[in-house]
Amino acid sequence: MYKFLAIFFLFFTITLSADVKLTPFIETQIKLVYKINDANVTQEEIANLLGKQNKLYEKALNYMMSNKEEFIQNLDLYDNDIFATKKIIAINKRAGNDYARLRDEVKLKMLLLLKNQNLMIKNILLSLESEDIDTYKEKLNKNILEYRKKVDEIYSEDYHSYLELPAQSSILTEAQNNIKEYYALYEVSNDIVSYLYKFDKKMFSLNRYSKYHLISLAVLVNENPVVQKVDAVLYDYGLSVMKLIFIFFLILSVYFFRKIVYVSLQNYILQIDSLKKYSHQILDVQKYPLELLILIINLNMILYVYNSFSTDETVSNIFNILYVICITFIVYRLINTIAKIKLCDVQNSDAKMKNDLINVGIKILNFIIVVIGLLVVLFFAGVNLTAVLSGLGIGGFAVAFAAKDTISNFFGTVSILVSDVFSQGDWVEVNGKEGVVVEIGLRVTTLRTFDNALIAIPNGTFANADVKNWNKRTLGRRIKMTIGVKYSSKSKDLKNAVNDIREMLENHSGIATINTIHEHYPSDMAKLVSRDDLEGVKKTLLVNLDEFGPSSINIMIYCFSKSVVWNEWLDTKEDVMHKIMEILEKNSLEFAFPSLSIYTEKMD
Repeated sequence: MYKFLAIFFLFFTITLSADVKLTPFIETQIKLVYKINDANVTQEEIANLLGKQNKLYEKALNYMMSNKEEFIQNLDLYDNDIFATKKIIAINKRAGNDYARLRDEVKLKMLLLLKNQNLMIKNILLSLESEDIDTYKEKLNKNILEYRKKVDEIYSEDYHSYLELPAQSSILTEAQNNIKEYYALYEVSNDIVSYLYKFDKKMFSLNRYSKYHLISLAVLVNENPVVQKVDAVLYDYGLSVMKLIFIFFLILSVYFFRKIVYVSLQNYILQIDSLKKYSHQILDVQKYPLELLILIINLNMILYVYNSFSTDETVSNIFNILYVICITFIVYRLINTIAKIKLCDVQNSDAKMKNDLINVGIKILNFIIVVIGLLVVLFFAGVNLTAVLSGLGIGGFAVAFAAKDTISNFFGTVSILVSDVFSQGDWVEVNGKEGVVVEIGLRVTTLRTFDNALIAIPNGTFANADVKNWNKRTLGRRIKMTIGVKYSSKSKDLKNAVNDIREMLENHSGIATINTIHEHYPSDMAKLVSRDDLEGVKKTLLVNLDEFGPSSINIMIYCFSKSVVWNEWLDTKEDVMHKIMEILEKNSLEFAFPSLSIYTEKMD
């Protein structure tokens, strides 16, 4: 006799006596079968009996799942009893004891039925370790089909005719009792199969609870009568009271976990000296993306619990894609927030760094982040990245030909940044278009014209065009003018005026002269070039009597203002013009204007 730890509906104890000793649970189920099959029982009584039967199966299921490993280890396959019964059948057959042989033959079939039931249960319990519910259901169907095939072989002979015989001896009575139990056990066997299908999700869920050491709590909850009534309604929707409790607990846990993550992140950022004063800005920017990420995690865990603690491959890939998108967005915003903060520091400092290089660098970094995120998304979407990347090499020529302008613009961007032709904020002129550089992008450079229009010029254009940069000058913005005086002016007055203008310009505070001091930028360049021309320094000052024009004697003035800023240059030029007018007045000279003199010749 084997002593079992529980009384599940598929585990039995027997002896080698004439009768098969069954567990109390099986005996109770057989008695219920007798009552249900009774011709005198009413429909109401049948309904009550079926309800009682269902409760017994649920209780047995909970008890078995709480002790699953012990059931598997202490499984009895009745091999000794089957061997002994076969020997007894052979003895009775040789002795001609037909009723005794019949009794033991039915008993043997009951033992075989119980053995196959136990084997089926063992395989089903082992299949509960499947990764998902669908795999478990496939194994469940396979085990039940194998079991039914063996049961059909056992149940191939009909014994109903023996039940109609009058009880002539105690052996025949024992045989008839065995036959009744045999048919009742067969019906119980069919009920077991039905309840295995009915409780498939519940068994899978309870087995998952055992992994988290919650099986005792789950069984305790499931055995509550109120919970059983509620579960009867929720099962149709794939839910149970225990699942709802677990989901509610997860929601609370994730809510508090979100607070902990936020505080921990804040403390971590505060420990970084370079980011300490910007911690609030970084946290404000990342607050909603992090909350979205945690919300997705929470939803994923809820679906995991709803699906009986198993993951569906399609759902898992969808959530993996959502995770990648969310994390990519978080990294994108984090990088750009830090870059924005650092740019403010650079602008407020004396560091010599090109804004264009920083802007393009940020765009390239953002592009890399997006490309990496896209590749990971494609991976979880089931795309073969190896084939995609290898296909890029095959189709690279076609893509390069189709996107030749885009590639040209990209290399134009590299050329602009490397050659330092112009920078953000410079006043440039290219192909008749003139304006201030707003931004050097990866594809185009935008100019703001002086009439406040915005022009986008492809960067490839700059590689093949003459670019005039008015900002590439450090000292000296040209002032060039020609002053015409009347032909009636005296030579002495003209000479004095020219000398006075030259002296005025040489002493003017806004005009660059050869004596103007200018410090060149420190440089370690090994180039044989003029530093003045390289940095845009002009100090030329020329004032000369230039030519006898059609209607005036012209004085040429050629000089450079110290400032290259437009409004300061205009102020200097205006002051120079006023002083020139004063000098001409001082030397009794008048401005000439285009005129035509007509002389009439008298004829004799």
